[in-house]
Amino acid sequence: MIIRTKAPRALGVDEPILHRDAHKRPVTRRDFIGQGFMTGAATVVAPAALAALLNPGRAHALSPDIEALKAPCGITAGAGKIPFICIDLAGGANMVGSNVMIGGQGGQLDLLSTGAYAKMGLPGDMTPNSPNPARVTAGGANNWIDNTLGLAFHSDSAFLRGILDKTAAPTRAFTNGAVVAARSENDTGNNPHNPMYGIARAGAKGELLTLIGSRASMSGGNSVAPISMVDPKLTPSVVTQARDVTGLVDTGVLGQLFPNPADAVAVLESMQRVSQSKLSRVSTRLSNDTAVKQAANCNYVNAAYLAENFSDPATLNPDLDEDIVGPNGIFTAAEYAGDAEFRKTAAIMKMVVNGFAGAGTITMGGYDYHGQGRATGEVRDLRAGRCMGAILEYAARKRKPVMLYVFSDGSISAGGMIDPNPLGRGKFMWTSDNQSTAANFFLVYNPAGRPQLFDGGGGLPAARHQQIGFFTSDGSVSTASSPAANNVLLLVQTILLNYLALHGEIGRFTQLFPEQALGGAQQLDALVAFQPIVNGRIA
Repeated sequence: MIIRTKAPRALGVDEPILHRDAHKRPVTRRDFIGQGFMTGAATVVAPAALAALLNPGRAHALSPDIEALKAPCGITAGAGKIPFICIDLAGGANMVGSNVMIGGQGGQLDLLSTGAYAKMGLPGDMTPNSPNPARVTAGGANNWIDNTLGLAFHSDSAFLRGILDKTAAPTRAFTNGAVVAARSENDTGNNPHNPMYGIARAGAKGELLTLIGSRASMSGGNSVAPISMVDPKLTPSVVTQARDVTGLVDTGVLGQLFPNPADAVAVLESMQRVSQSKLSRVSTRLSNDTAVKQAANCNYVNAAYLAENFSDPATLNPDLDEDIVGPNGIFTAAEYAGDAEFRKTAAIMKMVVNGFAGAGTITMGGYDYHGQGRATGEVRDLRAGRCMGAILEYAARKRKPVMLYVFSDGSISAGGMIDPNPLGRGKFMWTSDNQSTAANFFLVYNPAGRPQLFDGGGGLPAARHQQIGFFTSDGSVSTASSPAANNVLLLVQTILLNYLALHGEIGRFTQLFPEQALGGAQQLDALVAFQPIVNGRIA
């Protein structure tokens, strides 16, 4: 029975959530982020030496002898791997049913019961196969299923509406995705969801930084990273806005001394030659004498390279990127000026998609939105969708592939009460935390064409590769449906496996992650969503 009742006032998109139920008062930083009291803003910390050595203006090319030292010093032009961005929705967001489609053992379109979809926020007249008089597809279907992005969404999904708002038709046509049925704990940052260190281990590396994130944490996000993967040397630098990234190449001493930009590069090159000459004639008396000298030489080579390529802060500034903001940008000037989440997304996608950083995490707070009617969640999901769409569209404009992973800590479920607020869109109100409805998904954009499903791998039909694991008929994760279904560590391993698979490197997975517990070759194939889209590395 559908009950219509007065819903709580819909909260503004940045208004904090004040729970009046059994929730404890927010006391930790994660509590405050999950309920929207904090956005996770912070300041990037750049090495002092870098700030001192860079100067404004485009320098001339490196001298041939310095250019020849780039490869021995490990300086790479770009990430070398597919850019990877994850969105961490802090608080326990709805992912499936009302957003991405989830089904039984047959895949996304192996539809569940009406009661299952009610649990996931959908009344009977909005279940996936119900008639939808407002929508008729080219094929004549008038249901609530949308396949525009390859991955099936509910056609009134707020995520989907946001993505469609920020992407062009060609971008959507070259995008595909997969959903992973996976439980995780509610309202906690202690789920080891974040795969960033594993992505770095797989080879992602930027020209300036390896990892970035929007929070000052070891993972760069709200949820933690698996402890076995953490490398303290790669702790993410914090990026939330333009000044964080332009600060990486701020004017320093050489810029003040040498108005001609080429002169600063020449000075750095001379410093390298002098240093190398002196070091070749002395001994450090250390057991690793050669390595120490190489490191010293490479510091100068790296500084000269950075001065040559990044001495103009506009190179990194998302505020000045016409593909991001302005008359022809992804965001209008008013949107960009008025929403910090858009500016945060822009800063991170600019760094990662262009290869300045290898991978990045965007944390968005305020997703513990149960008990607030339906409208509050719809508005916040819509904004998250717009951020997802912006990332896909920016990659398309730069002709770069990208893997976008979206996760949250736990999930929620609905009761039988319709939110009468127009922003609630006639859907059931979210009433409680519920980890049994949890799932995560990823989208992949490929400038060469839509990624193709891993057909037949692991003895499964293609449809089963678009959905890893499955739900039971009553709308709960089947915990035996995949290794990831009831173990967040194995969920992270599943995402890393899929990242390597996009490069045609499934064979490297066990080598890189000897702690993996997903199984042997056939079991790994069953967990892969797509055929490779690049061969090992990208240009």
